[in-house]
Amino acid sequence: MARKHLLDGLMTGASAAPEHASESPLDPGRPRFSKGAIGAISRSVADLQARALIEIDPTLIDAGGMQDRLDSDDAEDAALRDSIAEYGQQVPVLVRPHPTEEGRYQIVYGRRRVLALRELGRPVKALLRQLDDRDLLLAQGQENTARRDLSFIEKANFARQMTAAGYDRKIVGDTLSMDKTLISRLLSVTDRVPEALIVAIGAAPSVGRDRWLALADAIEASALDTDEIVALVNTVGGPSDSRFEEALRRARGPRPTAAPRQKAAPEMVRSENGIPLARIERKAGRLTLQFEKKLDRGFEDWLISELPALHARWGRKD
Repeated sequence: MARKHLLDGLMTGASAAPEHASESPLDPGRPRFSKGAIGAISRSVADLQARALIEIDPTLIDAGGMQDRLDSDDAEDAALRDSIAEYGQQVPVLVRPHPTEEGRYQIVYGRRRVLALRELGRPVKALLRQLDDRDLLLAQGQENTARRDLSFIEKANFARQMTAAGYDRKIVGDTLSMDKTLISRLLSVTDRVPEALIVAIGAAPSVGRDRWLALADAIEASALDTDEIVALVNTVGGPSDSRFEEALRRARGPRPTAAPRQKAAPEMVRSENGIPLARIERKAGRLTLQFEKKLDRGFEDWLISELPALHARWGRKD
């Protein structure tokens, strides 16, 4: 009877309703088994249960992990939905029990499939795993690396989110299958390009690190602030590569020219009788004294010779 009970557990594990799955979440990481033949059978059954599919109402599945993709492709999403409608869900998604809401789940990977099945009103075929936040991110990053190459900025944005959440660079590198040097190159861009602008531009799949750094340089040299550039980018239709080009063009655009400075009119020094003696021009820290031609001959030489005494008198005036 004991063996029959174990096999019953195996058969029901694949078709259990979502609420039952949440009441008894699978925990392949810490099994409790007896020794001997029954223990061996128990371990085998638990292992098979961990690999069995369950069906979940898609409305019970919430987002999990971090945002990895910056763009959604409506045409690709529609094609996936049509394929599932015709042939069914061929590839399961991976979920974990929601850490704070009983009876709900968080998606680890397979977001587009969940959205398509939600639109179709069909249950989601899923693998259920007990994962902590670190393991969730590792699974998410490795699945994305294997199934679809993220663009440079999507990887950089994912690394930025992980770093902001307190993960060290080794874990970030393990998640994205990169060494610390490459992670530093990713973060060198997100440290300089504002997040709001990255989100407004999107994945920009054809744009690499050098051009993103060129955008960072242009932004720092531009008279426009980030909000202005984001607002301009949001008016651009078409693919994200086009939005990047527009952001770069705007950031590199001509700076508003300063209004020309009005040239100060020369000052005139006059005698007690109002006769013009000299013109004074002040420019770039210099003062120029230009005497009138009608002055008494020899006055200029006398003034030059008296400058030391005049300066001494000025120094004693206090």
